[in-house]
Amino acid sequence: MTSDAKKYNIAVVGASGMVGRQLISLLEKRKFPVGKTTFFNSGKKRAYINFLNKKYICHAPTFKELKKTDIVFFVSTEKVSERFAKKLSALGIYCIDETSQFRLDKNIPLILPEVNALDIGSKKLISGPNCTLTGAAVALYEVHKEFKIKELRISTYQAVSGAGKEAIDQFNRELKCYIKTGKVSNIKSNVFPRAIALNLFPQIGSFDENGHSSEENKVEWELKKIWKAPALRISSTTVRVPVLRGHSLSVWVKTDKAWTIKKIEKLLLKTKGLKFFKNPNDYATPLSVEKTFEVMASRLRKSRVSPKEFQLWIVSDNLYKGAALNTVQIAEYIGKNNLI
Repeated sequence: MTSDAKKYNIAVVGASGMVGRQLISLLEKRKFPVGKTTFFNSGKKRAYINFLNKKYICHAPTFKELKKTDIVFFVSTEKVSERFAKKLSALGIYCIDETSQFRLDKNIPLILPEVNALDIGSKKLISGPNCTLTGAAVALYEVHKEFKIKELRISTYQAVSGAGKEAIDQFNRELKCYIKTGKVSNIKSNVFPRAIALNLFPQIGSFDENGHSSEENKVEWELKKIWKAPALRISSTTVRVPVLRGHSLSVWVKTDKAWTIKKIEKLLLKTKGLKFFKNPNDYATPLSVEKTFEVMASRLRKSRVSPKEFQLWIVSDNLYKGAALNTVQIAEYIGKNNLI
């Protein structure tokens, strides 16, 4: 950024939380042109933020303070977003919401900049998608445009950090218990339905009357919205695994049009925001994607079930591209295109 570049007054609501701190770090790392900055949390606990060699104290958000900004990043709770975002956006302030509050609202764009940044248009309230589907939405978008994906089956392997700091704390307590006693005790908690250390379970969220978890429903509904593909058939099983950071997806992709592996490889290699490994031995893992900006895909191969189906392994950092990074990228798009 040049010294005369336009700068934006920003606020981060949920600044002291796990995603909030990642977002603030990325604003600094990516040299986002920040003017005045204000940081907010619930106000229940004293918290400080270090940003651009200055120390800030977090306060509880107020409409009076938030309306002084150009861009507000919401990385707090649905209730907080509901309280402020629509009112602020009505004043012309950009509100980028990382919660699930507005994701399925037909009047609010659900944005992955590599895929559908143009959907922002003149909208001031913008939603970011669930971290689980991000990898598939980015990695497979060019394939979908070229060959029209009809069916998508997904098994997810989702990191503990996707459930927040309390989940990480529980994971660590369970590990300590195992090291001390040789057993994983089922520590009572409202975070997880089962022990997570040295374990996994096929439940993220609550189950509906058909036995689908709320996370599985999010994967389907949000991906259809982002791709503008209401006829897309999606079936998923979302699984929590004892990994700290990084969501992994095993996907089966069935298309309408015929393809070759070479054509799929060519599309994956040119897909924005994706790093594709042709050599099957070069697959990514959660440890290898930590704090990386791209989604990573590997192990491309034909399915043994259908001539129009292929399989792919996808991994991305759920705290970066799945949350904080995507939010910053939306703000970068707004700034780059002089939408403010």
